[in-house]
Amino acid sequence: MAVEGGTVSVLRGDVSGVDAERVMDATGRVACPGFMDLHAHSALMVLANPLHEPKVFQGITTELIGIDGNSYAPMPSHKDLTDAIRLNSGLEGAPPLKQRWLSVGEYLDCFDGKVCCNIAYVMGNSAVRVTAMGWDDRPATGNEVGRMRDIVRLGMEEGAFGISTGLNYPPVSYADTAELVELSTDPNRLGGTYHTHVRYPLGDQFLDPYREALDIGRRSGIPIHIRHLFQRLPIVGSAQDMMGLVDGARAEGLDVTFDTFPSAYGGTQLIAIFPEWAHSGGPDALVDIIRSPEGRKELAKSLAPRAATWHDVWLTYFKQPHNRRWEGRSVADFLEVSGKSDIDALRDLLIEEDLQTSYAANQNNLVTMPAFLRHPLCMVGTDGLLLGDHPAPRTYAGFPYILGSLVREEGILSLTDAIRKMTSAPAQRLGLRDRGTLGNGASADIVVFDPATVGSPATIHEPRQFPTGIDYVIVNGRIAVDHGEHSGTLAGRALRRGKD
Repeated sequence: MAVEGGTVSVLRGDVSGVDAERVMDATGRVACPGFMDLHAHSALMVLANPLHEPKVFQGITTELIGIDGNSYAPMPSHKDLTDAIRLNSGLEGAPPLKQRWLSVGEYLDCFDGKVCCNIAYVMGNSAVRVTAMGWDDRPATGNEVGRMRDIVRLGMEEGAFGISTGLNYPPVSYADTAELVELSTDPNRLGGTYHTHVRYPLGDQFLDPYREALDIGRRSGIPIHIRHLFQRLPIVGSAQDMMGLVDGARAEGLDVTFDTFPSAYGGTQLIAIFPEWAHSGGPDALVDIIRSPEGRKELAKSLAPRAATWHDVWLTYFKQPHNRRWEGRSVADFLEVSGKSDIDALRDLLIEEDLQTSYAANQNNLVTMPAFLRHPLCMVGTDGLLLGDHPAPRTYAGFPYILGSLVREEGILSLTDAIRKMTSAPAQRLGLRDRGTLGNGASADIVVFDPATVGSPATIHEPRQFPTGIDYVIVNGRIAVDHGEHSGTLAGRALRRGKD
């Protein structure tokens, strides 16, 4: 296989006479397309750390950002951009950035030749809603829905691959089903996809959240991609019923797929423990509520861990030096030492940290996880947070863990099926024409790994460990990882719908 000018040529026969600037011997190795992370929270951190080692060392050459509805373009003003970054700081970080943007096109320009891997973008309906009608928890008027449709159409024309929702995250969650159907109509016409973190509190809190997503697909015609489909802890309902709902929709003719992450541990921003109403008005309003005695009383009524107990939730990502002693320790430990009530201790911590603290939690039923991964409609997303000293290990481990533990050691997936779920399947889902396969004229995103040693040592207690067994990573024809070492090359760019 030859790489020239950023594309691939398949060479056959005797190649001893081929004149090449660099020859890599992949004897005993697997050479495959670069991996695609369909669920990446890298939208800001990759701009702050363009070498992007946690992902590139896994063999990831393309990431989909803007997921879970929490995206940063378009924005009506730089003040709103700052507020969006602050509100999501415990999910996607708040690094000091030189770049500023308002439109989708301006945002995508920030990545071209300035980061190590490729970026594909979906517009979160948070950015769309804030641009059209602000931060408040209220139904959109007809004129505002029309304005949102115009905004979505423009973003698609500037290169977005669709829209995303995270219907547990305000202001994303303030949109009702009818609004989301309207916002999906134009992306469907333009070849986009609806990517959704479903509304978990809806109805039976089991299948009804997914039924809403499928209903949006039926009513708008848009292809549906469900984020992190897995059986959550504590367990409610059957994993077979969850996959059966997807299978039934597919049999009905809906274009639906999903991704999952191969880990027991999830994670998100700590402010997610607060109810939706507390977020209305944006981050300043949230701080006012958690500071006030009346707000604290109301918040205490619904405060609960998003796991079995506070012992199963571990804190990470602190600005204040005196709080860094809590890195990787449980909320239960923090509460015990604080000597305060749950609401007082967590309120004080979030005020000190300006809302940015994150957590990891034991969330995924590992007994049924293999069934989701084996499903033919399943793809892979790390859903990893690039924050703190103790993120969930999937941030560093996702793809190598599958290849090492789940393919080689446990036989849960075949090697070819695992690679398909990481390469050609996500490329087809996004509509990328020249990525996800290795053939004549394909874009030269390539991973070379040793199937006998590939894996990850990352654990919940020591999560920031790089994988083993990945020799080379090539992005757009340039070597990013060379014999397991980062080359410093920044060959990534923003991929744009209709152009890639």
